[in-house]
Amino acid sequence: MSGFAEVVDTALNQTLTIAGHDILWREIVGNSFGLASAIGGMRRRVWAWPVGIVGNVLLFTVFLGAAFNTPQGENLLGQAARQVMFVVVSAYGWVRWTRSRHDGGSPVTPRWATWRERAALVVVAAVLVGVLTPVFSALGSFPPVWADAWIFTGSLLATYAMARGWVDFWLVWVAVDAVGVPLLLRAQLYPSAVLYLVYGAFVVWGFFVWAKASRQEQTVADPSYQEVA
Repeated sequence: MSGFAEVVDTALNQTLTIAGHDILWREIVGNSFGLASAIGGMRRRVWAWPVGIVGNVLLFTVFLGAAFNTPQGENLLGQAARQVMFVVVSAYGWVRWTRSRHDGGSPVTPRWATWRERAALVVVAAVLVGVLTPVFSALGSFPPVWADAWIFTGSLLATYAMARGWVDFWLVWVAVDAVGVPLLLRAQLYPSAVLYLVYGAFVVWGFFVWAKASRQEQTVADPSYQEVA
């Protein structure tokens, strides 16, 4: 192993001991990037997408604990898979917001999803959770597996809705956090669980910020505008 590779390996595997539990620094750093991305998303900053991707790559190695020899040693396949999904959807959001900004406008104009769009989200959520739960179970994901399947599904839908500029995406994140905190505590991934709690408070704030922006900007664009919600 080269000197540089050894430095990288050492940095990735440094741990912090809290209350007798070893916690990887890359879990803390990855979640910090995730929080920074969420703040950027609320402020509608294009940099939110690449910052989030860095966090996703780090957390991918954390949630495949058995493969990457983390202190917990547990595979949360839904959590790991959603990091890959985040990278893909974030690339889409990054391109979409960048193009909108280059066209002379805001990266995204918040709006409520239509009832048809909301119905589509509900249908997709039900189908994906139903399909992924037995798949993740067969692959040995940490139980309860339905929770892992929902976290993946909800994260996919929330990220897509954010890229589209739908205010509703904040509410989807609330539902993801409500399931994610107990699951992560059970798996002893404490920094991630704490960050989910922080997200829970943050997404409520972000929801009101985007809802207000939607009302103001849509009214300016169309004085006859009425909210779907």
